[in-house]
Amino acid sequence: MKSRVHPKYKTKYHVGNWAQYDRVLVQRGDVTVWVSADAMDAWKPEASGRPGGQRRFSDSAIETALTLRLVFGLPFRQTAGFLRSILALTGAALDAPDHTTLSRRSQRLGISLHVTRDPGPIHLLIDSTGLSVFGAGEWAAVKHGRRGQRGWKKLHLGVDRAGVIVAQAVTESTIDDATVGIELIESVDDELARVTADAAYDTLAIYEAARARGAAVVVPPKQTARVSRRGPRSSTRDRTITRVQAIGRRRWKKASGYHRQAGVENTFFRSKRIIGGSLRARRPKGRVVEACLGCNVLNRMVALGRAQSYAIGR
Repeated sequence: MKSRVHPKYKTKYHVGNWAQYDRVLVQRGDVTVWVSADAMDAWKPEASGRPGGQRRFSDSAIETALTLRLVFGLPFRQTAGFLRSILALTGAALDAPDHTTLSRRSQRLGISLHVTRDPGPIHLLIDSTGLSVFGAGEWAAVKHGRRGQRGWKKLHLGVDRAGVIVAQAVTESTIDDATVGIELIESVDDELARVTADAAYDTLAIYEAARARGAAVVVPPKQTARVSRRGPRSSTRDRTITRVQAIGRRRWKKASGYHRQAGVENTFFRSKRIIGGSLRARRPKGRVVEACLGCNVLNRMVALGRAQSYAIGR
């Protein structure tokens, strides 16, 4: 059987800015940390005006600590010690939150996705991957002598052509991809030019959601897909099915530009190499915060620079 890892029909690409991209990759590993004056001023929150003990650390301080924990793969206690040493080295007269504060506040932290991208319509690439979790049920099984099995969550991402994450969601592993795909499409504030996804998103609802945003859809039909003979139906989906049947799936993917779907798969690869393939938080809200922090870390790295590649042959 011939290998399908690198088929001959696949287009070859060359990185044109390798020297610059090489410096960017080195810069991504730079551990130089500085604390700006604005960050120092926002480290301690203002008094809430309510009776009882007041918070000692703002959401910004907790987010900083949790981001360092995620990037360096530290437990909560080591995170507190690491941040305390950073603040001491910078000469900032600030204290670091302890491990119990980090664990408690991570469940209620209000955090949003930080997106920095070039202006213009978005070519949205959608896909999902599994992240393992180890919850109380699995821990109890191991404690009592049985083999614990890891559970799974799904991380859904919407990525633009430059690799910037513009939408994300964490769901149970049983949730349908196409259902979350609609939410990702609707959550993007910028103009959408095209939505690309794999056959798991071949539903009428996806076509309707993209049409409502004025975006074209590049989704390969399922193997069993047939042209609709009665409503509800989508004329765009019917044309795709007819075209695939006429020229074949491989030629359709090449002609439609479906190969750009690899962009979101590359993002998942970078996420699992840099952040990891599991969620360490034990509670649902903490897992949502952890996943969003990971997306922000990846976006920060992409903002430093990215490879500029071009096709050199077929």
